Amino acid sequence: MSFQPTATLEALRLRAELLRVVRRFFDARGYFEVETPLLSRDAVVDPHLECFEVPGGGLSGESLYLQTSPEFCMKRLLAAGATAIYQLGKVFRKGERGSRHNPEFTMLEWYRVGDTYLEQMTLVEALVATVFAAAGAASLPATRVTYRDAFIRHTGLDVVTLSTAELVEAVRGLGITTPETMSADDRDGWLNLLLGERVEPRLGRTGPEFLCDYPASQAAIARVRPTQGGQPAVAERFELYVNGIELCNGYTELTDPEELRRRMQVESARRVGEGLPPLAPQNRLLEAMERGLPDSAGVALGFDRLVMVAGGFGSLDEVLAFPIERA
Repeated sequence: MSFQPTATLEALRLRAELLRVVRRFFDARGYFEVETPLLSRDAVVDPHLECFEVPGGGLSGESLYLQTSPEFCMKRLLAAGATAIYQLGKVFRKGERGSRHNPEFTMLEWYRVGDTYLEQMTLVEALVATVFAAAGAASLPATRVTYRDAFIRHTGLDVVTLSTAELVEAVRGLGITTPETMSADDRDGWLNLLLGERVEPRLGRTGPEFLCDYPASQAAIARVRPTQGGQPAVAERFELYVNGIELCNGYTELTDPEELRRRMQVESARRVGEGLPPLAPQNRLLEAMERGLPDSAGVALGFDRLVMVAGGFGSLDEVLAFPIERA
């Protein structure tokens, strides 16, 4: 019957306990919990995420957006002097639904001034081990693999050295079904397709595994490490996988306002090309960077997925009281 929750009460009790565990974990390490708006004038910059728009939601009748992440507001707090903060709250992503997705979900996000993505990988490993132990599940030490090495290991392709045309030919040669809308010059699109079909399902199968050092073109709002010793520039970014399931995304934060403005312009042009409204040329994160955003690192973790994996459940619906169909 549609009024009933999809999760059992036992699963919801576990969820409640793991919320307490997470808060104790961060409180003990000097972070403090913050709350930021769900509605904002600022829209996400990431090309793979789409906001829910709330027309007329502003005081002057302008549109506001349900946030896909508290990232912008939390970084504004860093610019205002906060040094170690975390947040547990709802976020919204349009068009995402499946066994591992719900348009409304709970995000755990945190930032610490002075850290890089390397220190944050260590913290994530400790957090996952703590949550797994609280759920009565075993957690092995995490391993780390670079984006480049993961593709070599699981596809036999050194994608960094391939031209886009060679990459397209290689993907098609593997028999991977490609969307009809896929452009032949969309390099990152082909990389993401190959990643999803051949690499991600094999990650974290013998214990938590970090995929790190992404191509510079996939930096989102991460800092890019320039070319060193013949190695290509990479985004100082990581994702954690357990049993082929992505749990979080973290990076050393971009602090250069001019680089953020450039990335916004690129994303805005892409949106216009797809018939979507452009991004506003200015936002409050850009203003915070212009005033001075300190060197820092942050992580966004899907709390529902963490509960699902730690508790041994097969889908998000088993750890949500009321997913979108019953909301």
